[in-house]
This record gives sequence, C-alpha cells and structure tokens, in this order.
Amino acid sequence: MKIKDVIETVQGTLLTRGSDLDVEIKYCGAMDLMSDALAYLPPGCMLLTGLKTIQTIRTAEMAYVTAILFVRGKMPDAETIQLAEELSIPLIRTNFGMFESCGRLYQASMAPVPLTRR
Repeated sequence: MKIKDVIETVQGTLLTRGSDLDVEIKYCGAMDLMSDALAYLPPGCMLLTGLKTIQTIRTAEMAYVTAILFVRGKMPDAETIQLAEELSIPLIRTNFGMFESCGRLYQASMAPVPLTRR
C-alpha cells in the first residue's frame, strides 16, 4: 500500500513536507512501547502510535521504519516534524483511534507485521 493510500484510508493528514506519497509500505505495526518497535518492526514497515515525541522518530530511524501514523489526533511538535523531514520519514496524523486505524488499514489489505523478532 502506498503512503497516499494510507492517508486516504485513515482520512489522515500528511505532516511532513517533501514526502514521497508513492512509497510502498509492506507491513504495519501498532505499538506505544518503543522497545517493542525495535524488537518487532521489520524494515520498510509503518508504525502506528500515540507517542508523538522526538524519541519516536529516533526509534523509527533505528528500526528503518518507512512512515509513522499518529493516532487519536495526536500532533507532534515542530522539532519532531523537522527531524522526520530531515530523515525523510513521512508523518501522518489521523483522528481515529489505534484500533479503528488498524481495522481500516487491514480491510484495505495492509499486511500486519510478521510475529517474529528481528
């Protein structure tokens, strides 16, 4: 699924400038524990989270996450968005909760993260 399809599916808003909306995302994982993100997210996946801190961006960088979707209407601060832009990690925001966002993406054929540790 492409980033532009993700945005449409979750009625989201792109927060980062210069993001390539045609980037393909293979998997999606939803978590608020960044230690789980490091342990379970494979490269090329999208992270769904309610954590809007700069540490979320740093974790995504280390895990080679392709994009981040902030749920529950969470809005990261300008410093966090700027770092994501520098690292070319698209940030998306949706007003849906994590459960509904996951359901919408799954219905639209987004594959879940395989349940194996990296």
